[in-house]
Amino acid sequence: MDSQTTGPDVAIVETEDAVERRAREAYFTASQRQLIWARFRKNRSAMIAGMILALLVMMGVFAPFLSPHDPTIAGRDKDYTNGAPQIPRFCDDNGCSLRPFIYGVKRERSIATNFRWVTTIDTDERRYLQFFTKGWTYDVGPFTFDTHLFGVDKGFIHLFGTDDTGKDIFSRTLHAIYTSLAVGTLGVLISFVLSLIIGGVAGYFGGMIDGVIQMVTDAIRTVPIIPLFMAIAAFIPQEWSSEMRFFFISIIIGFINWPTLARRVRTHLLVERNQEYVLAAQLQGAPAGHIIRKHLLPSFTSYIIVDLVISFPYIVLSETALSFIGLGLKDPVNSLGVMLQNTTSADVLLNYQWYFIPVLFFIALVMAFVYVGDGLRDAADPYAGTRK
Repeated sequence: MDSQTTGPDVAIVETEDAVERRAREAYFTASQRQLIWARFRKNRSAMIAGMILALLVMMGVFAPFLSPHDPTIAGRDKDYTNGAPQIPRFCDDNGCSLRPFIYGVKRERSIATNFRWVTTIDTDERRYLQFFTKGWTYDVGPFTFDTHLFGVDKGFIHLFGTDDTGKDIFSRTLHAIYTSLAVGTLGVLISFVLSLIIGGVAGYFGGMIDGVIQMVTDAIRTVPIIPLFMAIAAFIPQEWSSEMRFFFISIIIGFINWPTLARRVRTHLLVERNQEYVLAAQLQGAPAGHIIRKHLLPSFTSYIIVDLVISFPYIVLSETALSFIGLGLKDPVNSLGVMLQNTTSADVLLNYQWYFIPVLFFIALVMAFVYVGDGLRDAADPYAGTRK
């Protein structure tokens, strides 16, 4: 090989060296959040879970716009109770169409069923799918809208079928995702605030204060959730509205889920309180609250965010489990736990399998949170890639 390198080869070597040098500089000058994001992007399963989670969150946030029908009893289809999912099609025995359509339904009394009402599919009637249709009204802040993503030119469309009262399961599922996310968000915020305050005080002061707080924390951790909610449910007034019950359940879940994060905050502050920057702040006369809020907590903000994401699915699971056994939210509130109550009978398992469609969304939501939380936890650990 020639010892002298000239011409384009020199430019290529210099370019590669410059790129490598910039990459090293970017790594050593990157902030903690940038490093976490860079490591998180390399986790393919976490990225896929993040996209699924973002999609589910968007479906919940825009549930009124995406729902073709009112999810409450006001929007029920009395002519199509316990109806199977209606899948749009382009062709049938009568020919093809450029627009997707579903069949109409007829409700009539039958001699074979002792003149009871029977719903049958009318293959001669086509209901054509339309986009940005006008329908039931919904509020977004101070504004009222009646535009929906899709619908049919006449009658109803039920992509996931209907329940025993004729309510659209597709619309109910979207609103259930929003409700479960809202309960989880409120519960996480309450848990987050309590964890920072209680864990920060225990970790910074230590000593007897820390001992008393740890005794209270251990006492709350040992409280059984199900018996607690059974006792609370017995004292909830029956005249409470669904909104009041919603906020009450969210607050209770938040109050019983703070000890785990509080312990992590305490552990970190016990280590960091002896650092030189904390001593410098104390010598300048900074109060304890200022030191905790401005110096100690920001030093591990990314880890707190990771813990919040990891705790989110457990709070959603708590709401779902409590609503499933009848101790949480109830109709007319649409939550995933409320909808899972409809899948407990053998009749549903044998004849109305579409009742289980919300279960798939519930599994996807929880698993997405778990994978995203695990990916963030690994990304926030600088030694995760070096451990065997």
